[in-house]
Amino acid sequence: MSEVAEQIPITATESPTPNTILDVQQTTCCIVGGGPTGAVLALLMARQGIPVMLLEAHKTFDRDFRGDVVHGGGMELLDQLGLTERLLEQIPHSTAKAIQYIIDGKTIPFVDWSRLKGTRYPYMTIISQVQLIQFLTAEAKRYPNFQLLMGANVQQLIEEDGIIRGVRYRGNAGWHEVRSHLTVGADGRFSQIRKLAGMELIETAAPLDVFWFRLPRHTEEPEGLFVRLGNKRFLVTYNTYDGNWQIGYYILKGQYREIQAAGIEALRQSIVEVVPEFGDRVQHLKSWKQASFLSIKVGRLDRWYRQGLLLIGDAAHVMLPMGGIGINYGIQDAVVAANVLIEPLKHGEVQLNHLAAVQRQRKWQIQLIQELQYFMQRQVSIKALQSGYTFKLPIYWGLPPWRDLIARLLAFGVLPPHVKAEYKKISYNNP
Repeated sequence: MSEVAEQIPITATESPTPNTILDVQQTTCCIVGGGPTGAVLALLMARQGIPVMLLEAHKTFDRDFRGDVVHGGGMELLDQLGLTERLLEQIPHSTAKAIQYIIDGKTIPFVDWSRLKGTRYPYMTIISQVQLIQFLTAEAKRYPNFQLLMGANVQQLIEEDGIIRGVRYRGNAGWHEVRSHLTVGADGRFSQIRKLAGMELIETAAPLDVFWFRLPRHTEEPEGLFVRLGNKRFLVTYNTYDGNWQIGYYILKGQYREIQAAGIEALRQSIVEVVPEFGDRVQHLKSWKQASFLSIKVGRLDRWYRQGLLLIGDAAHVMLPMGGIGINYGIQDAVVAANVLIEPLKHGEVQLNHLAAVQRQRKWQIQLIQELQYFMQRQVSIKALQSGYTFKLPIYWGLPPWRDLIARLLAFGVLPPHVKAEYKKISYNNP
């Protein structure tokens, strides 16, 4: 079982304007953040001949991610780009067709994606995010107008006359500058671009935190996503692409130090109390270094853009981990941004109304799914963890209309976007 390091965002202290800029590069679109959201947007633009630079703060993509889940909606969009067949051939993956609750040993069906109609992907695809990003950026590298810069730690926005004109970043050798018609922040929940732009999340209280870790999975054990409740415990488990169980151990906010003070053995025992079958492997969890702690933060920007700047994905709206929808909604943001911005970028005419159009198409859908996440958290997660509460699922939780609605919203949203037909064409020649 591989160790899971605590996820610490790369941030920058306030830096003075550098005395020496080693080089100044020009591009049409500068995307900051090399996750799936930024990679998909960069690929879409590269395929249309738009000069695009993708900046990633880390030196490699080879690190542990918790979000290794792509729902049907994300897979449909990748399929529209002609990518999924090769993606699934080249990268190990597993699938989960359903979410089931297990309460005190009793299994209760909930979401069943296999019931969804009109999709080639009636399941949740569990795939290495590292390899997914590498695949997407390798595709983008086929186009001469795409450039990927690793180890590019953006520390300043270039602002002239109230317009964002690009970024300054630090690399191994010193300061560099990228000048661009449009800068896109796709740098995740701890977005440095959001901070530098002075844009504040409207946060909603998130009364839960979570430990993430893995335990080995036996081949005969069932696949799927299981929400396991019991003895004032709340665990989420799903089968990974590499033969493990990915486990989210949820706690009430403020219990972090109490849980750690009790020791790793107490954590192991509490896991077995809820999932007795893990008793034969829980010893693989040997230290806190194997458990990544996430202090859950959730919120969204009131405005996603400034003149010359757009934020998308987790940089614009931080989602709850519930349902594993972060990658899905980020890819959808990228597709909408491409649909709206490609033609204006080709003509050098990106205006505020174009950036506003991206937010207008996406913001209400983000707000709706966040409200659904809040509702599910209040109805199940918090109540299951509350002291002295004998938990039972709401009566309507098992009704097929409710279950099917949740399945569709998690997988696709309300009005899933589509890649414009003229942007689906694959050509590796210089357009």
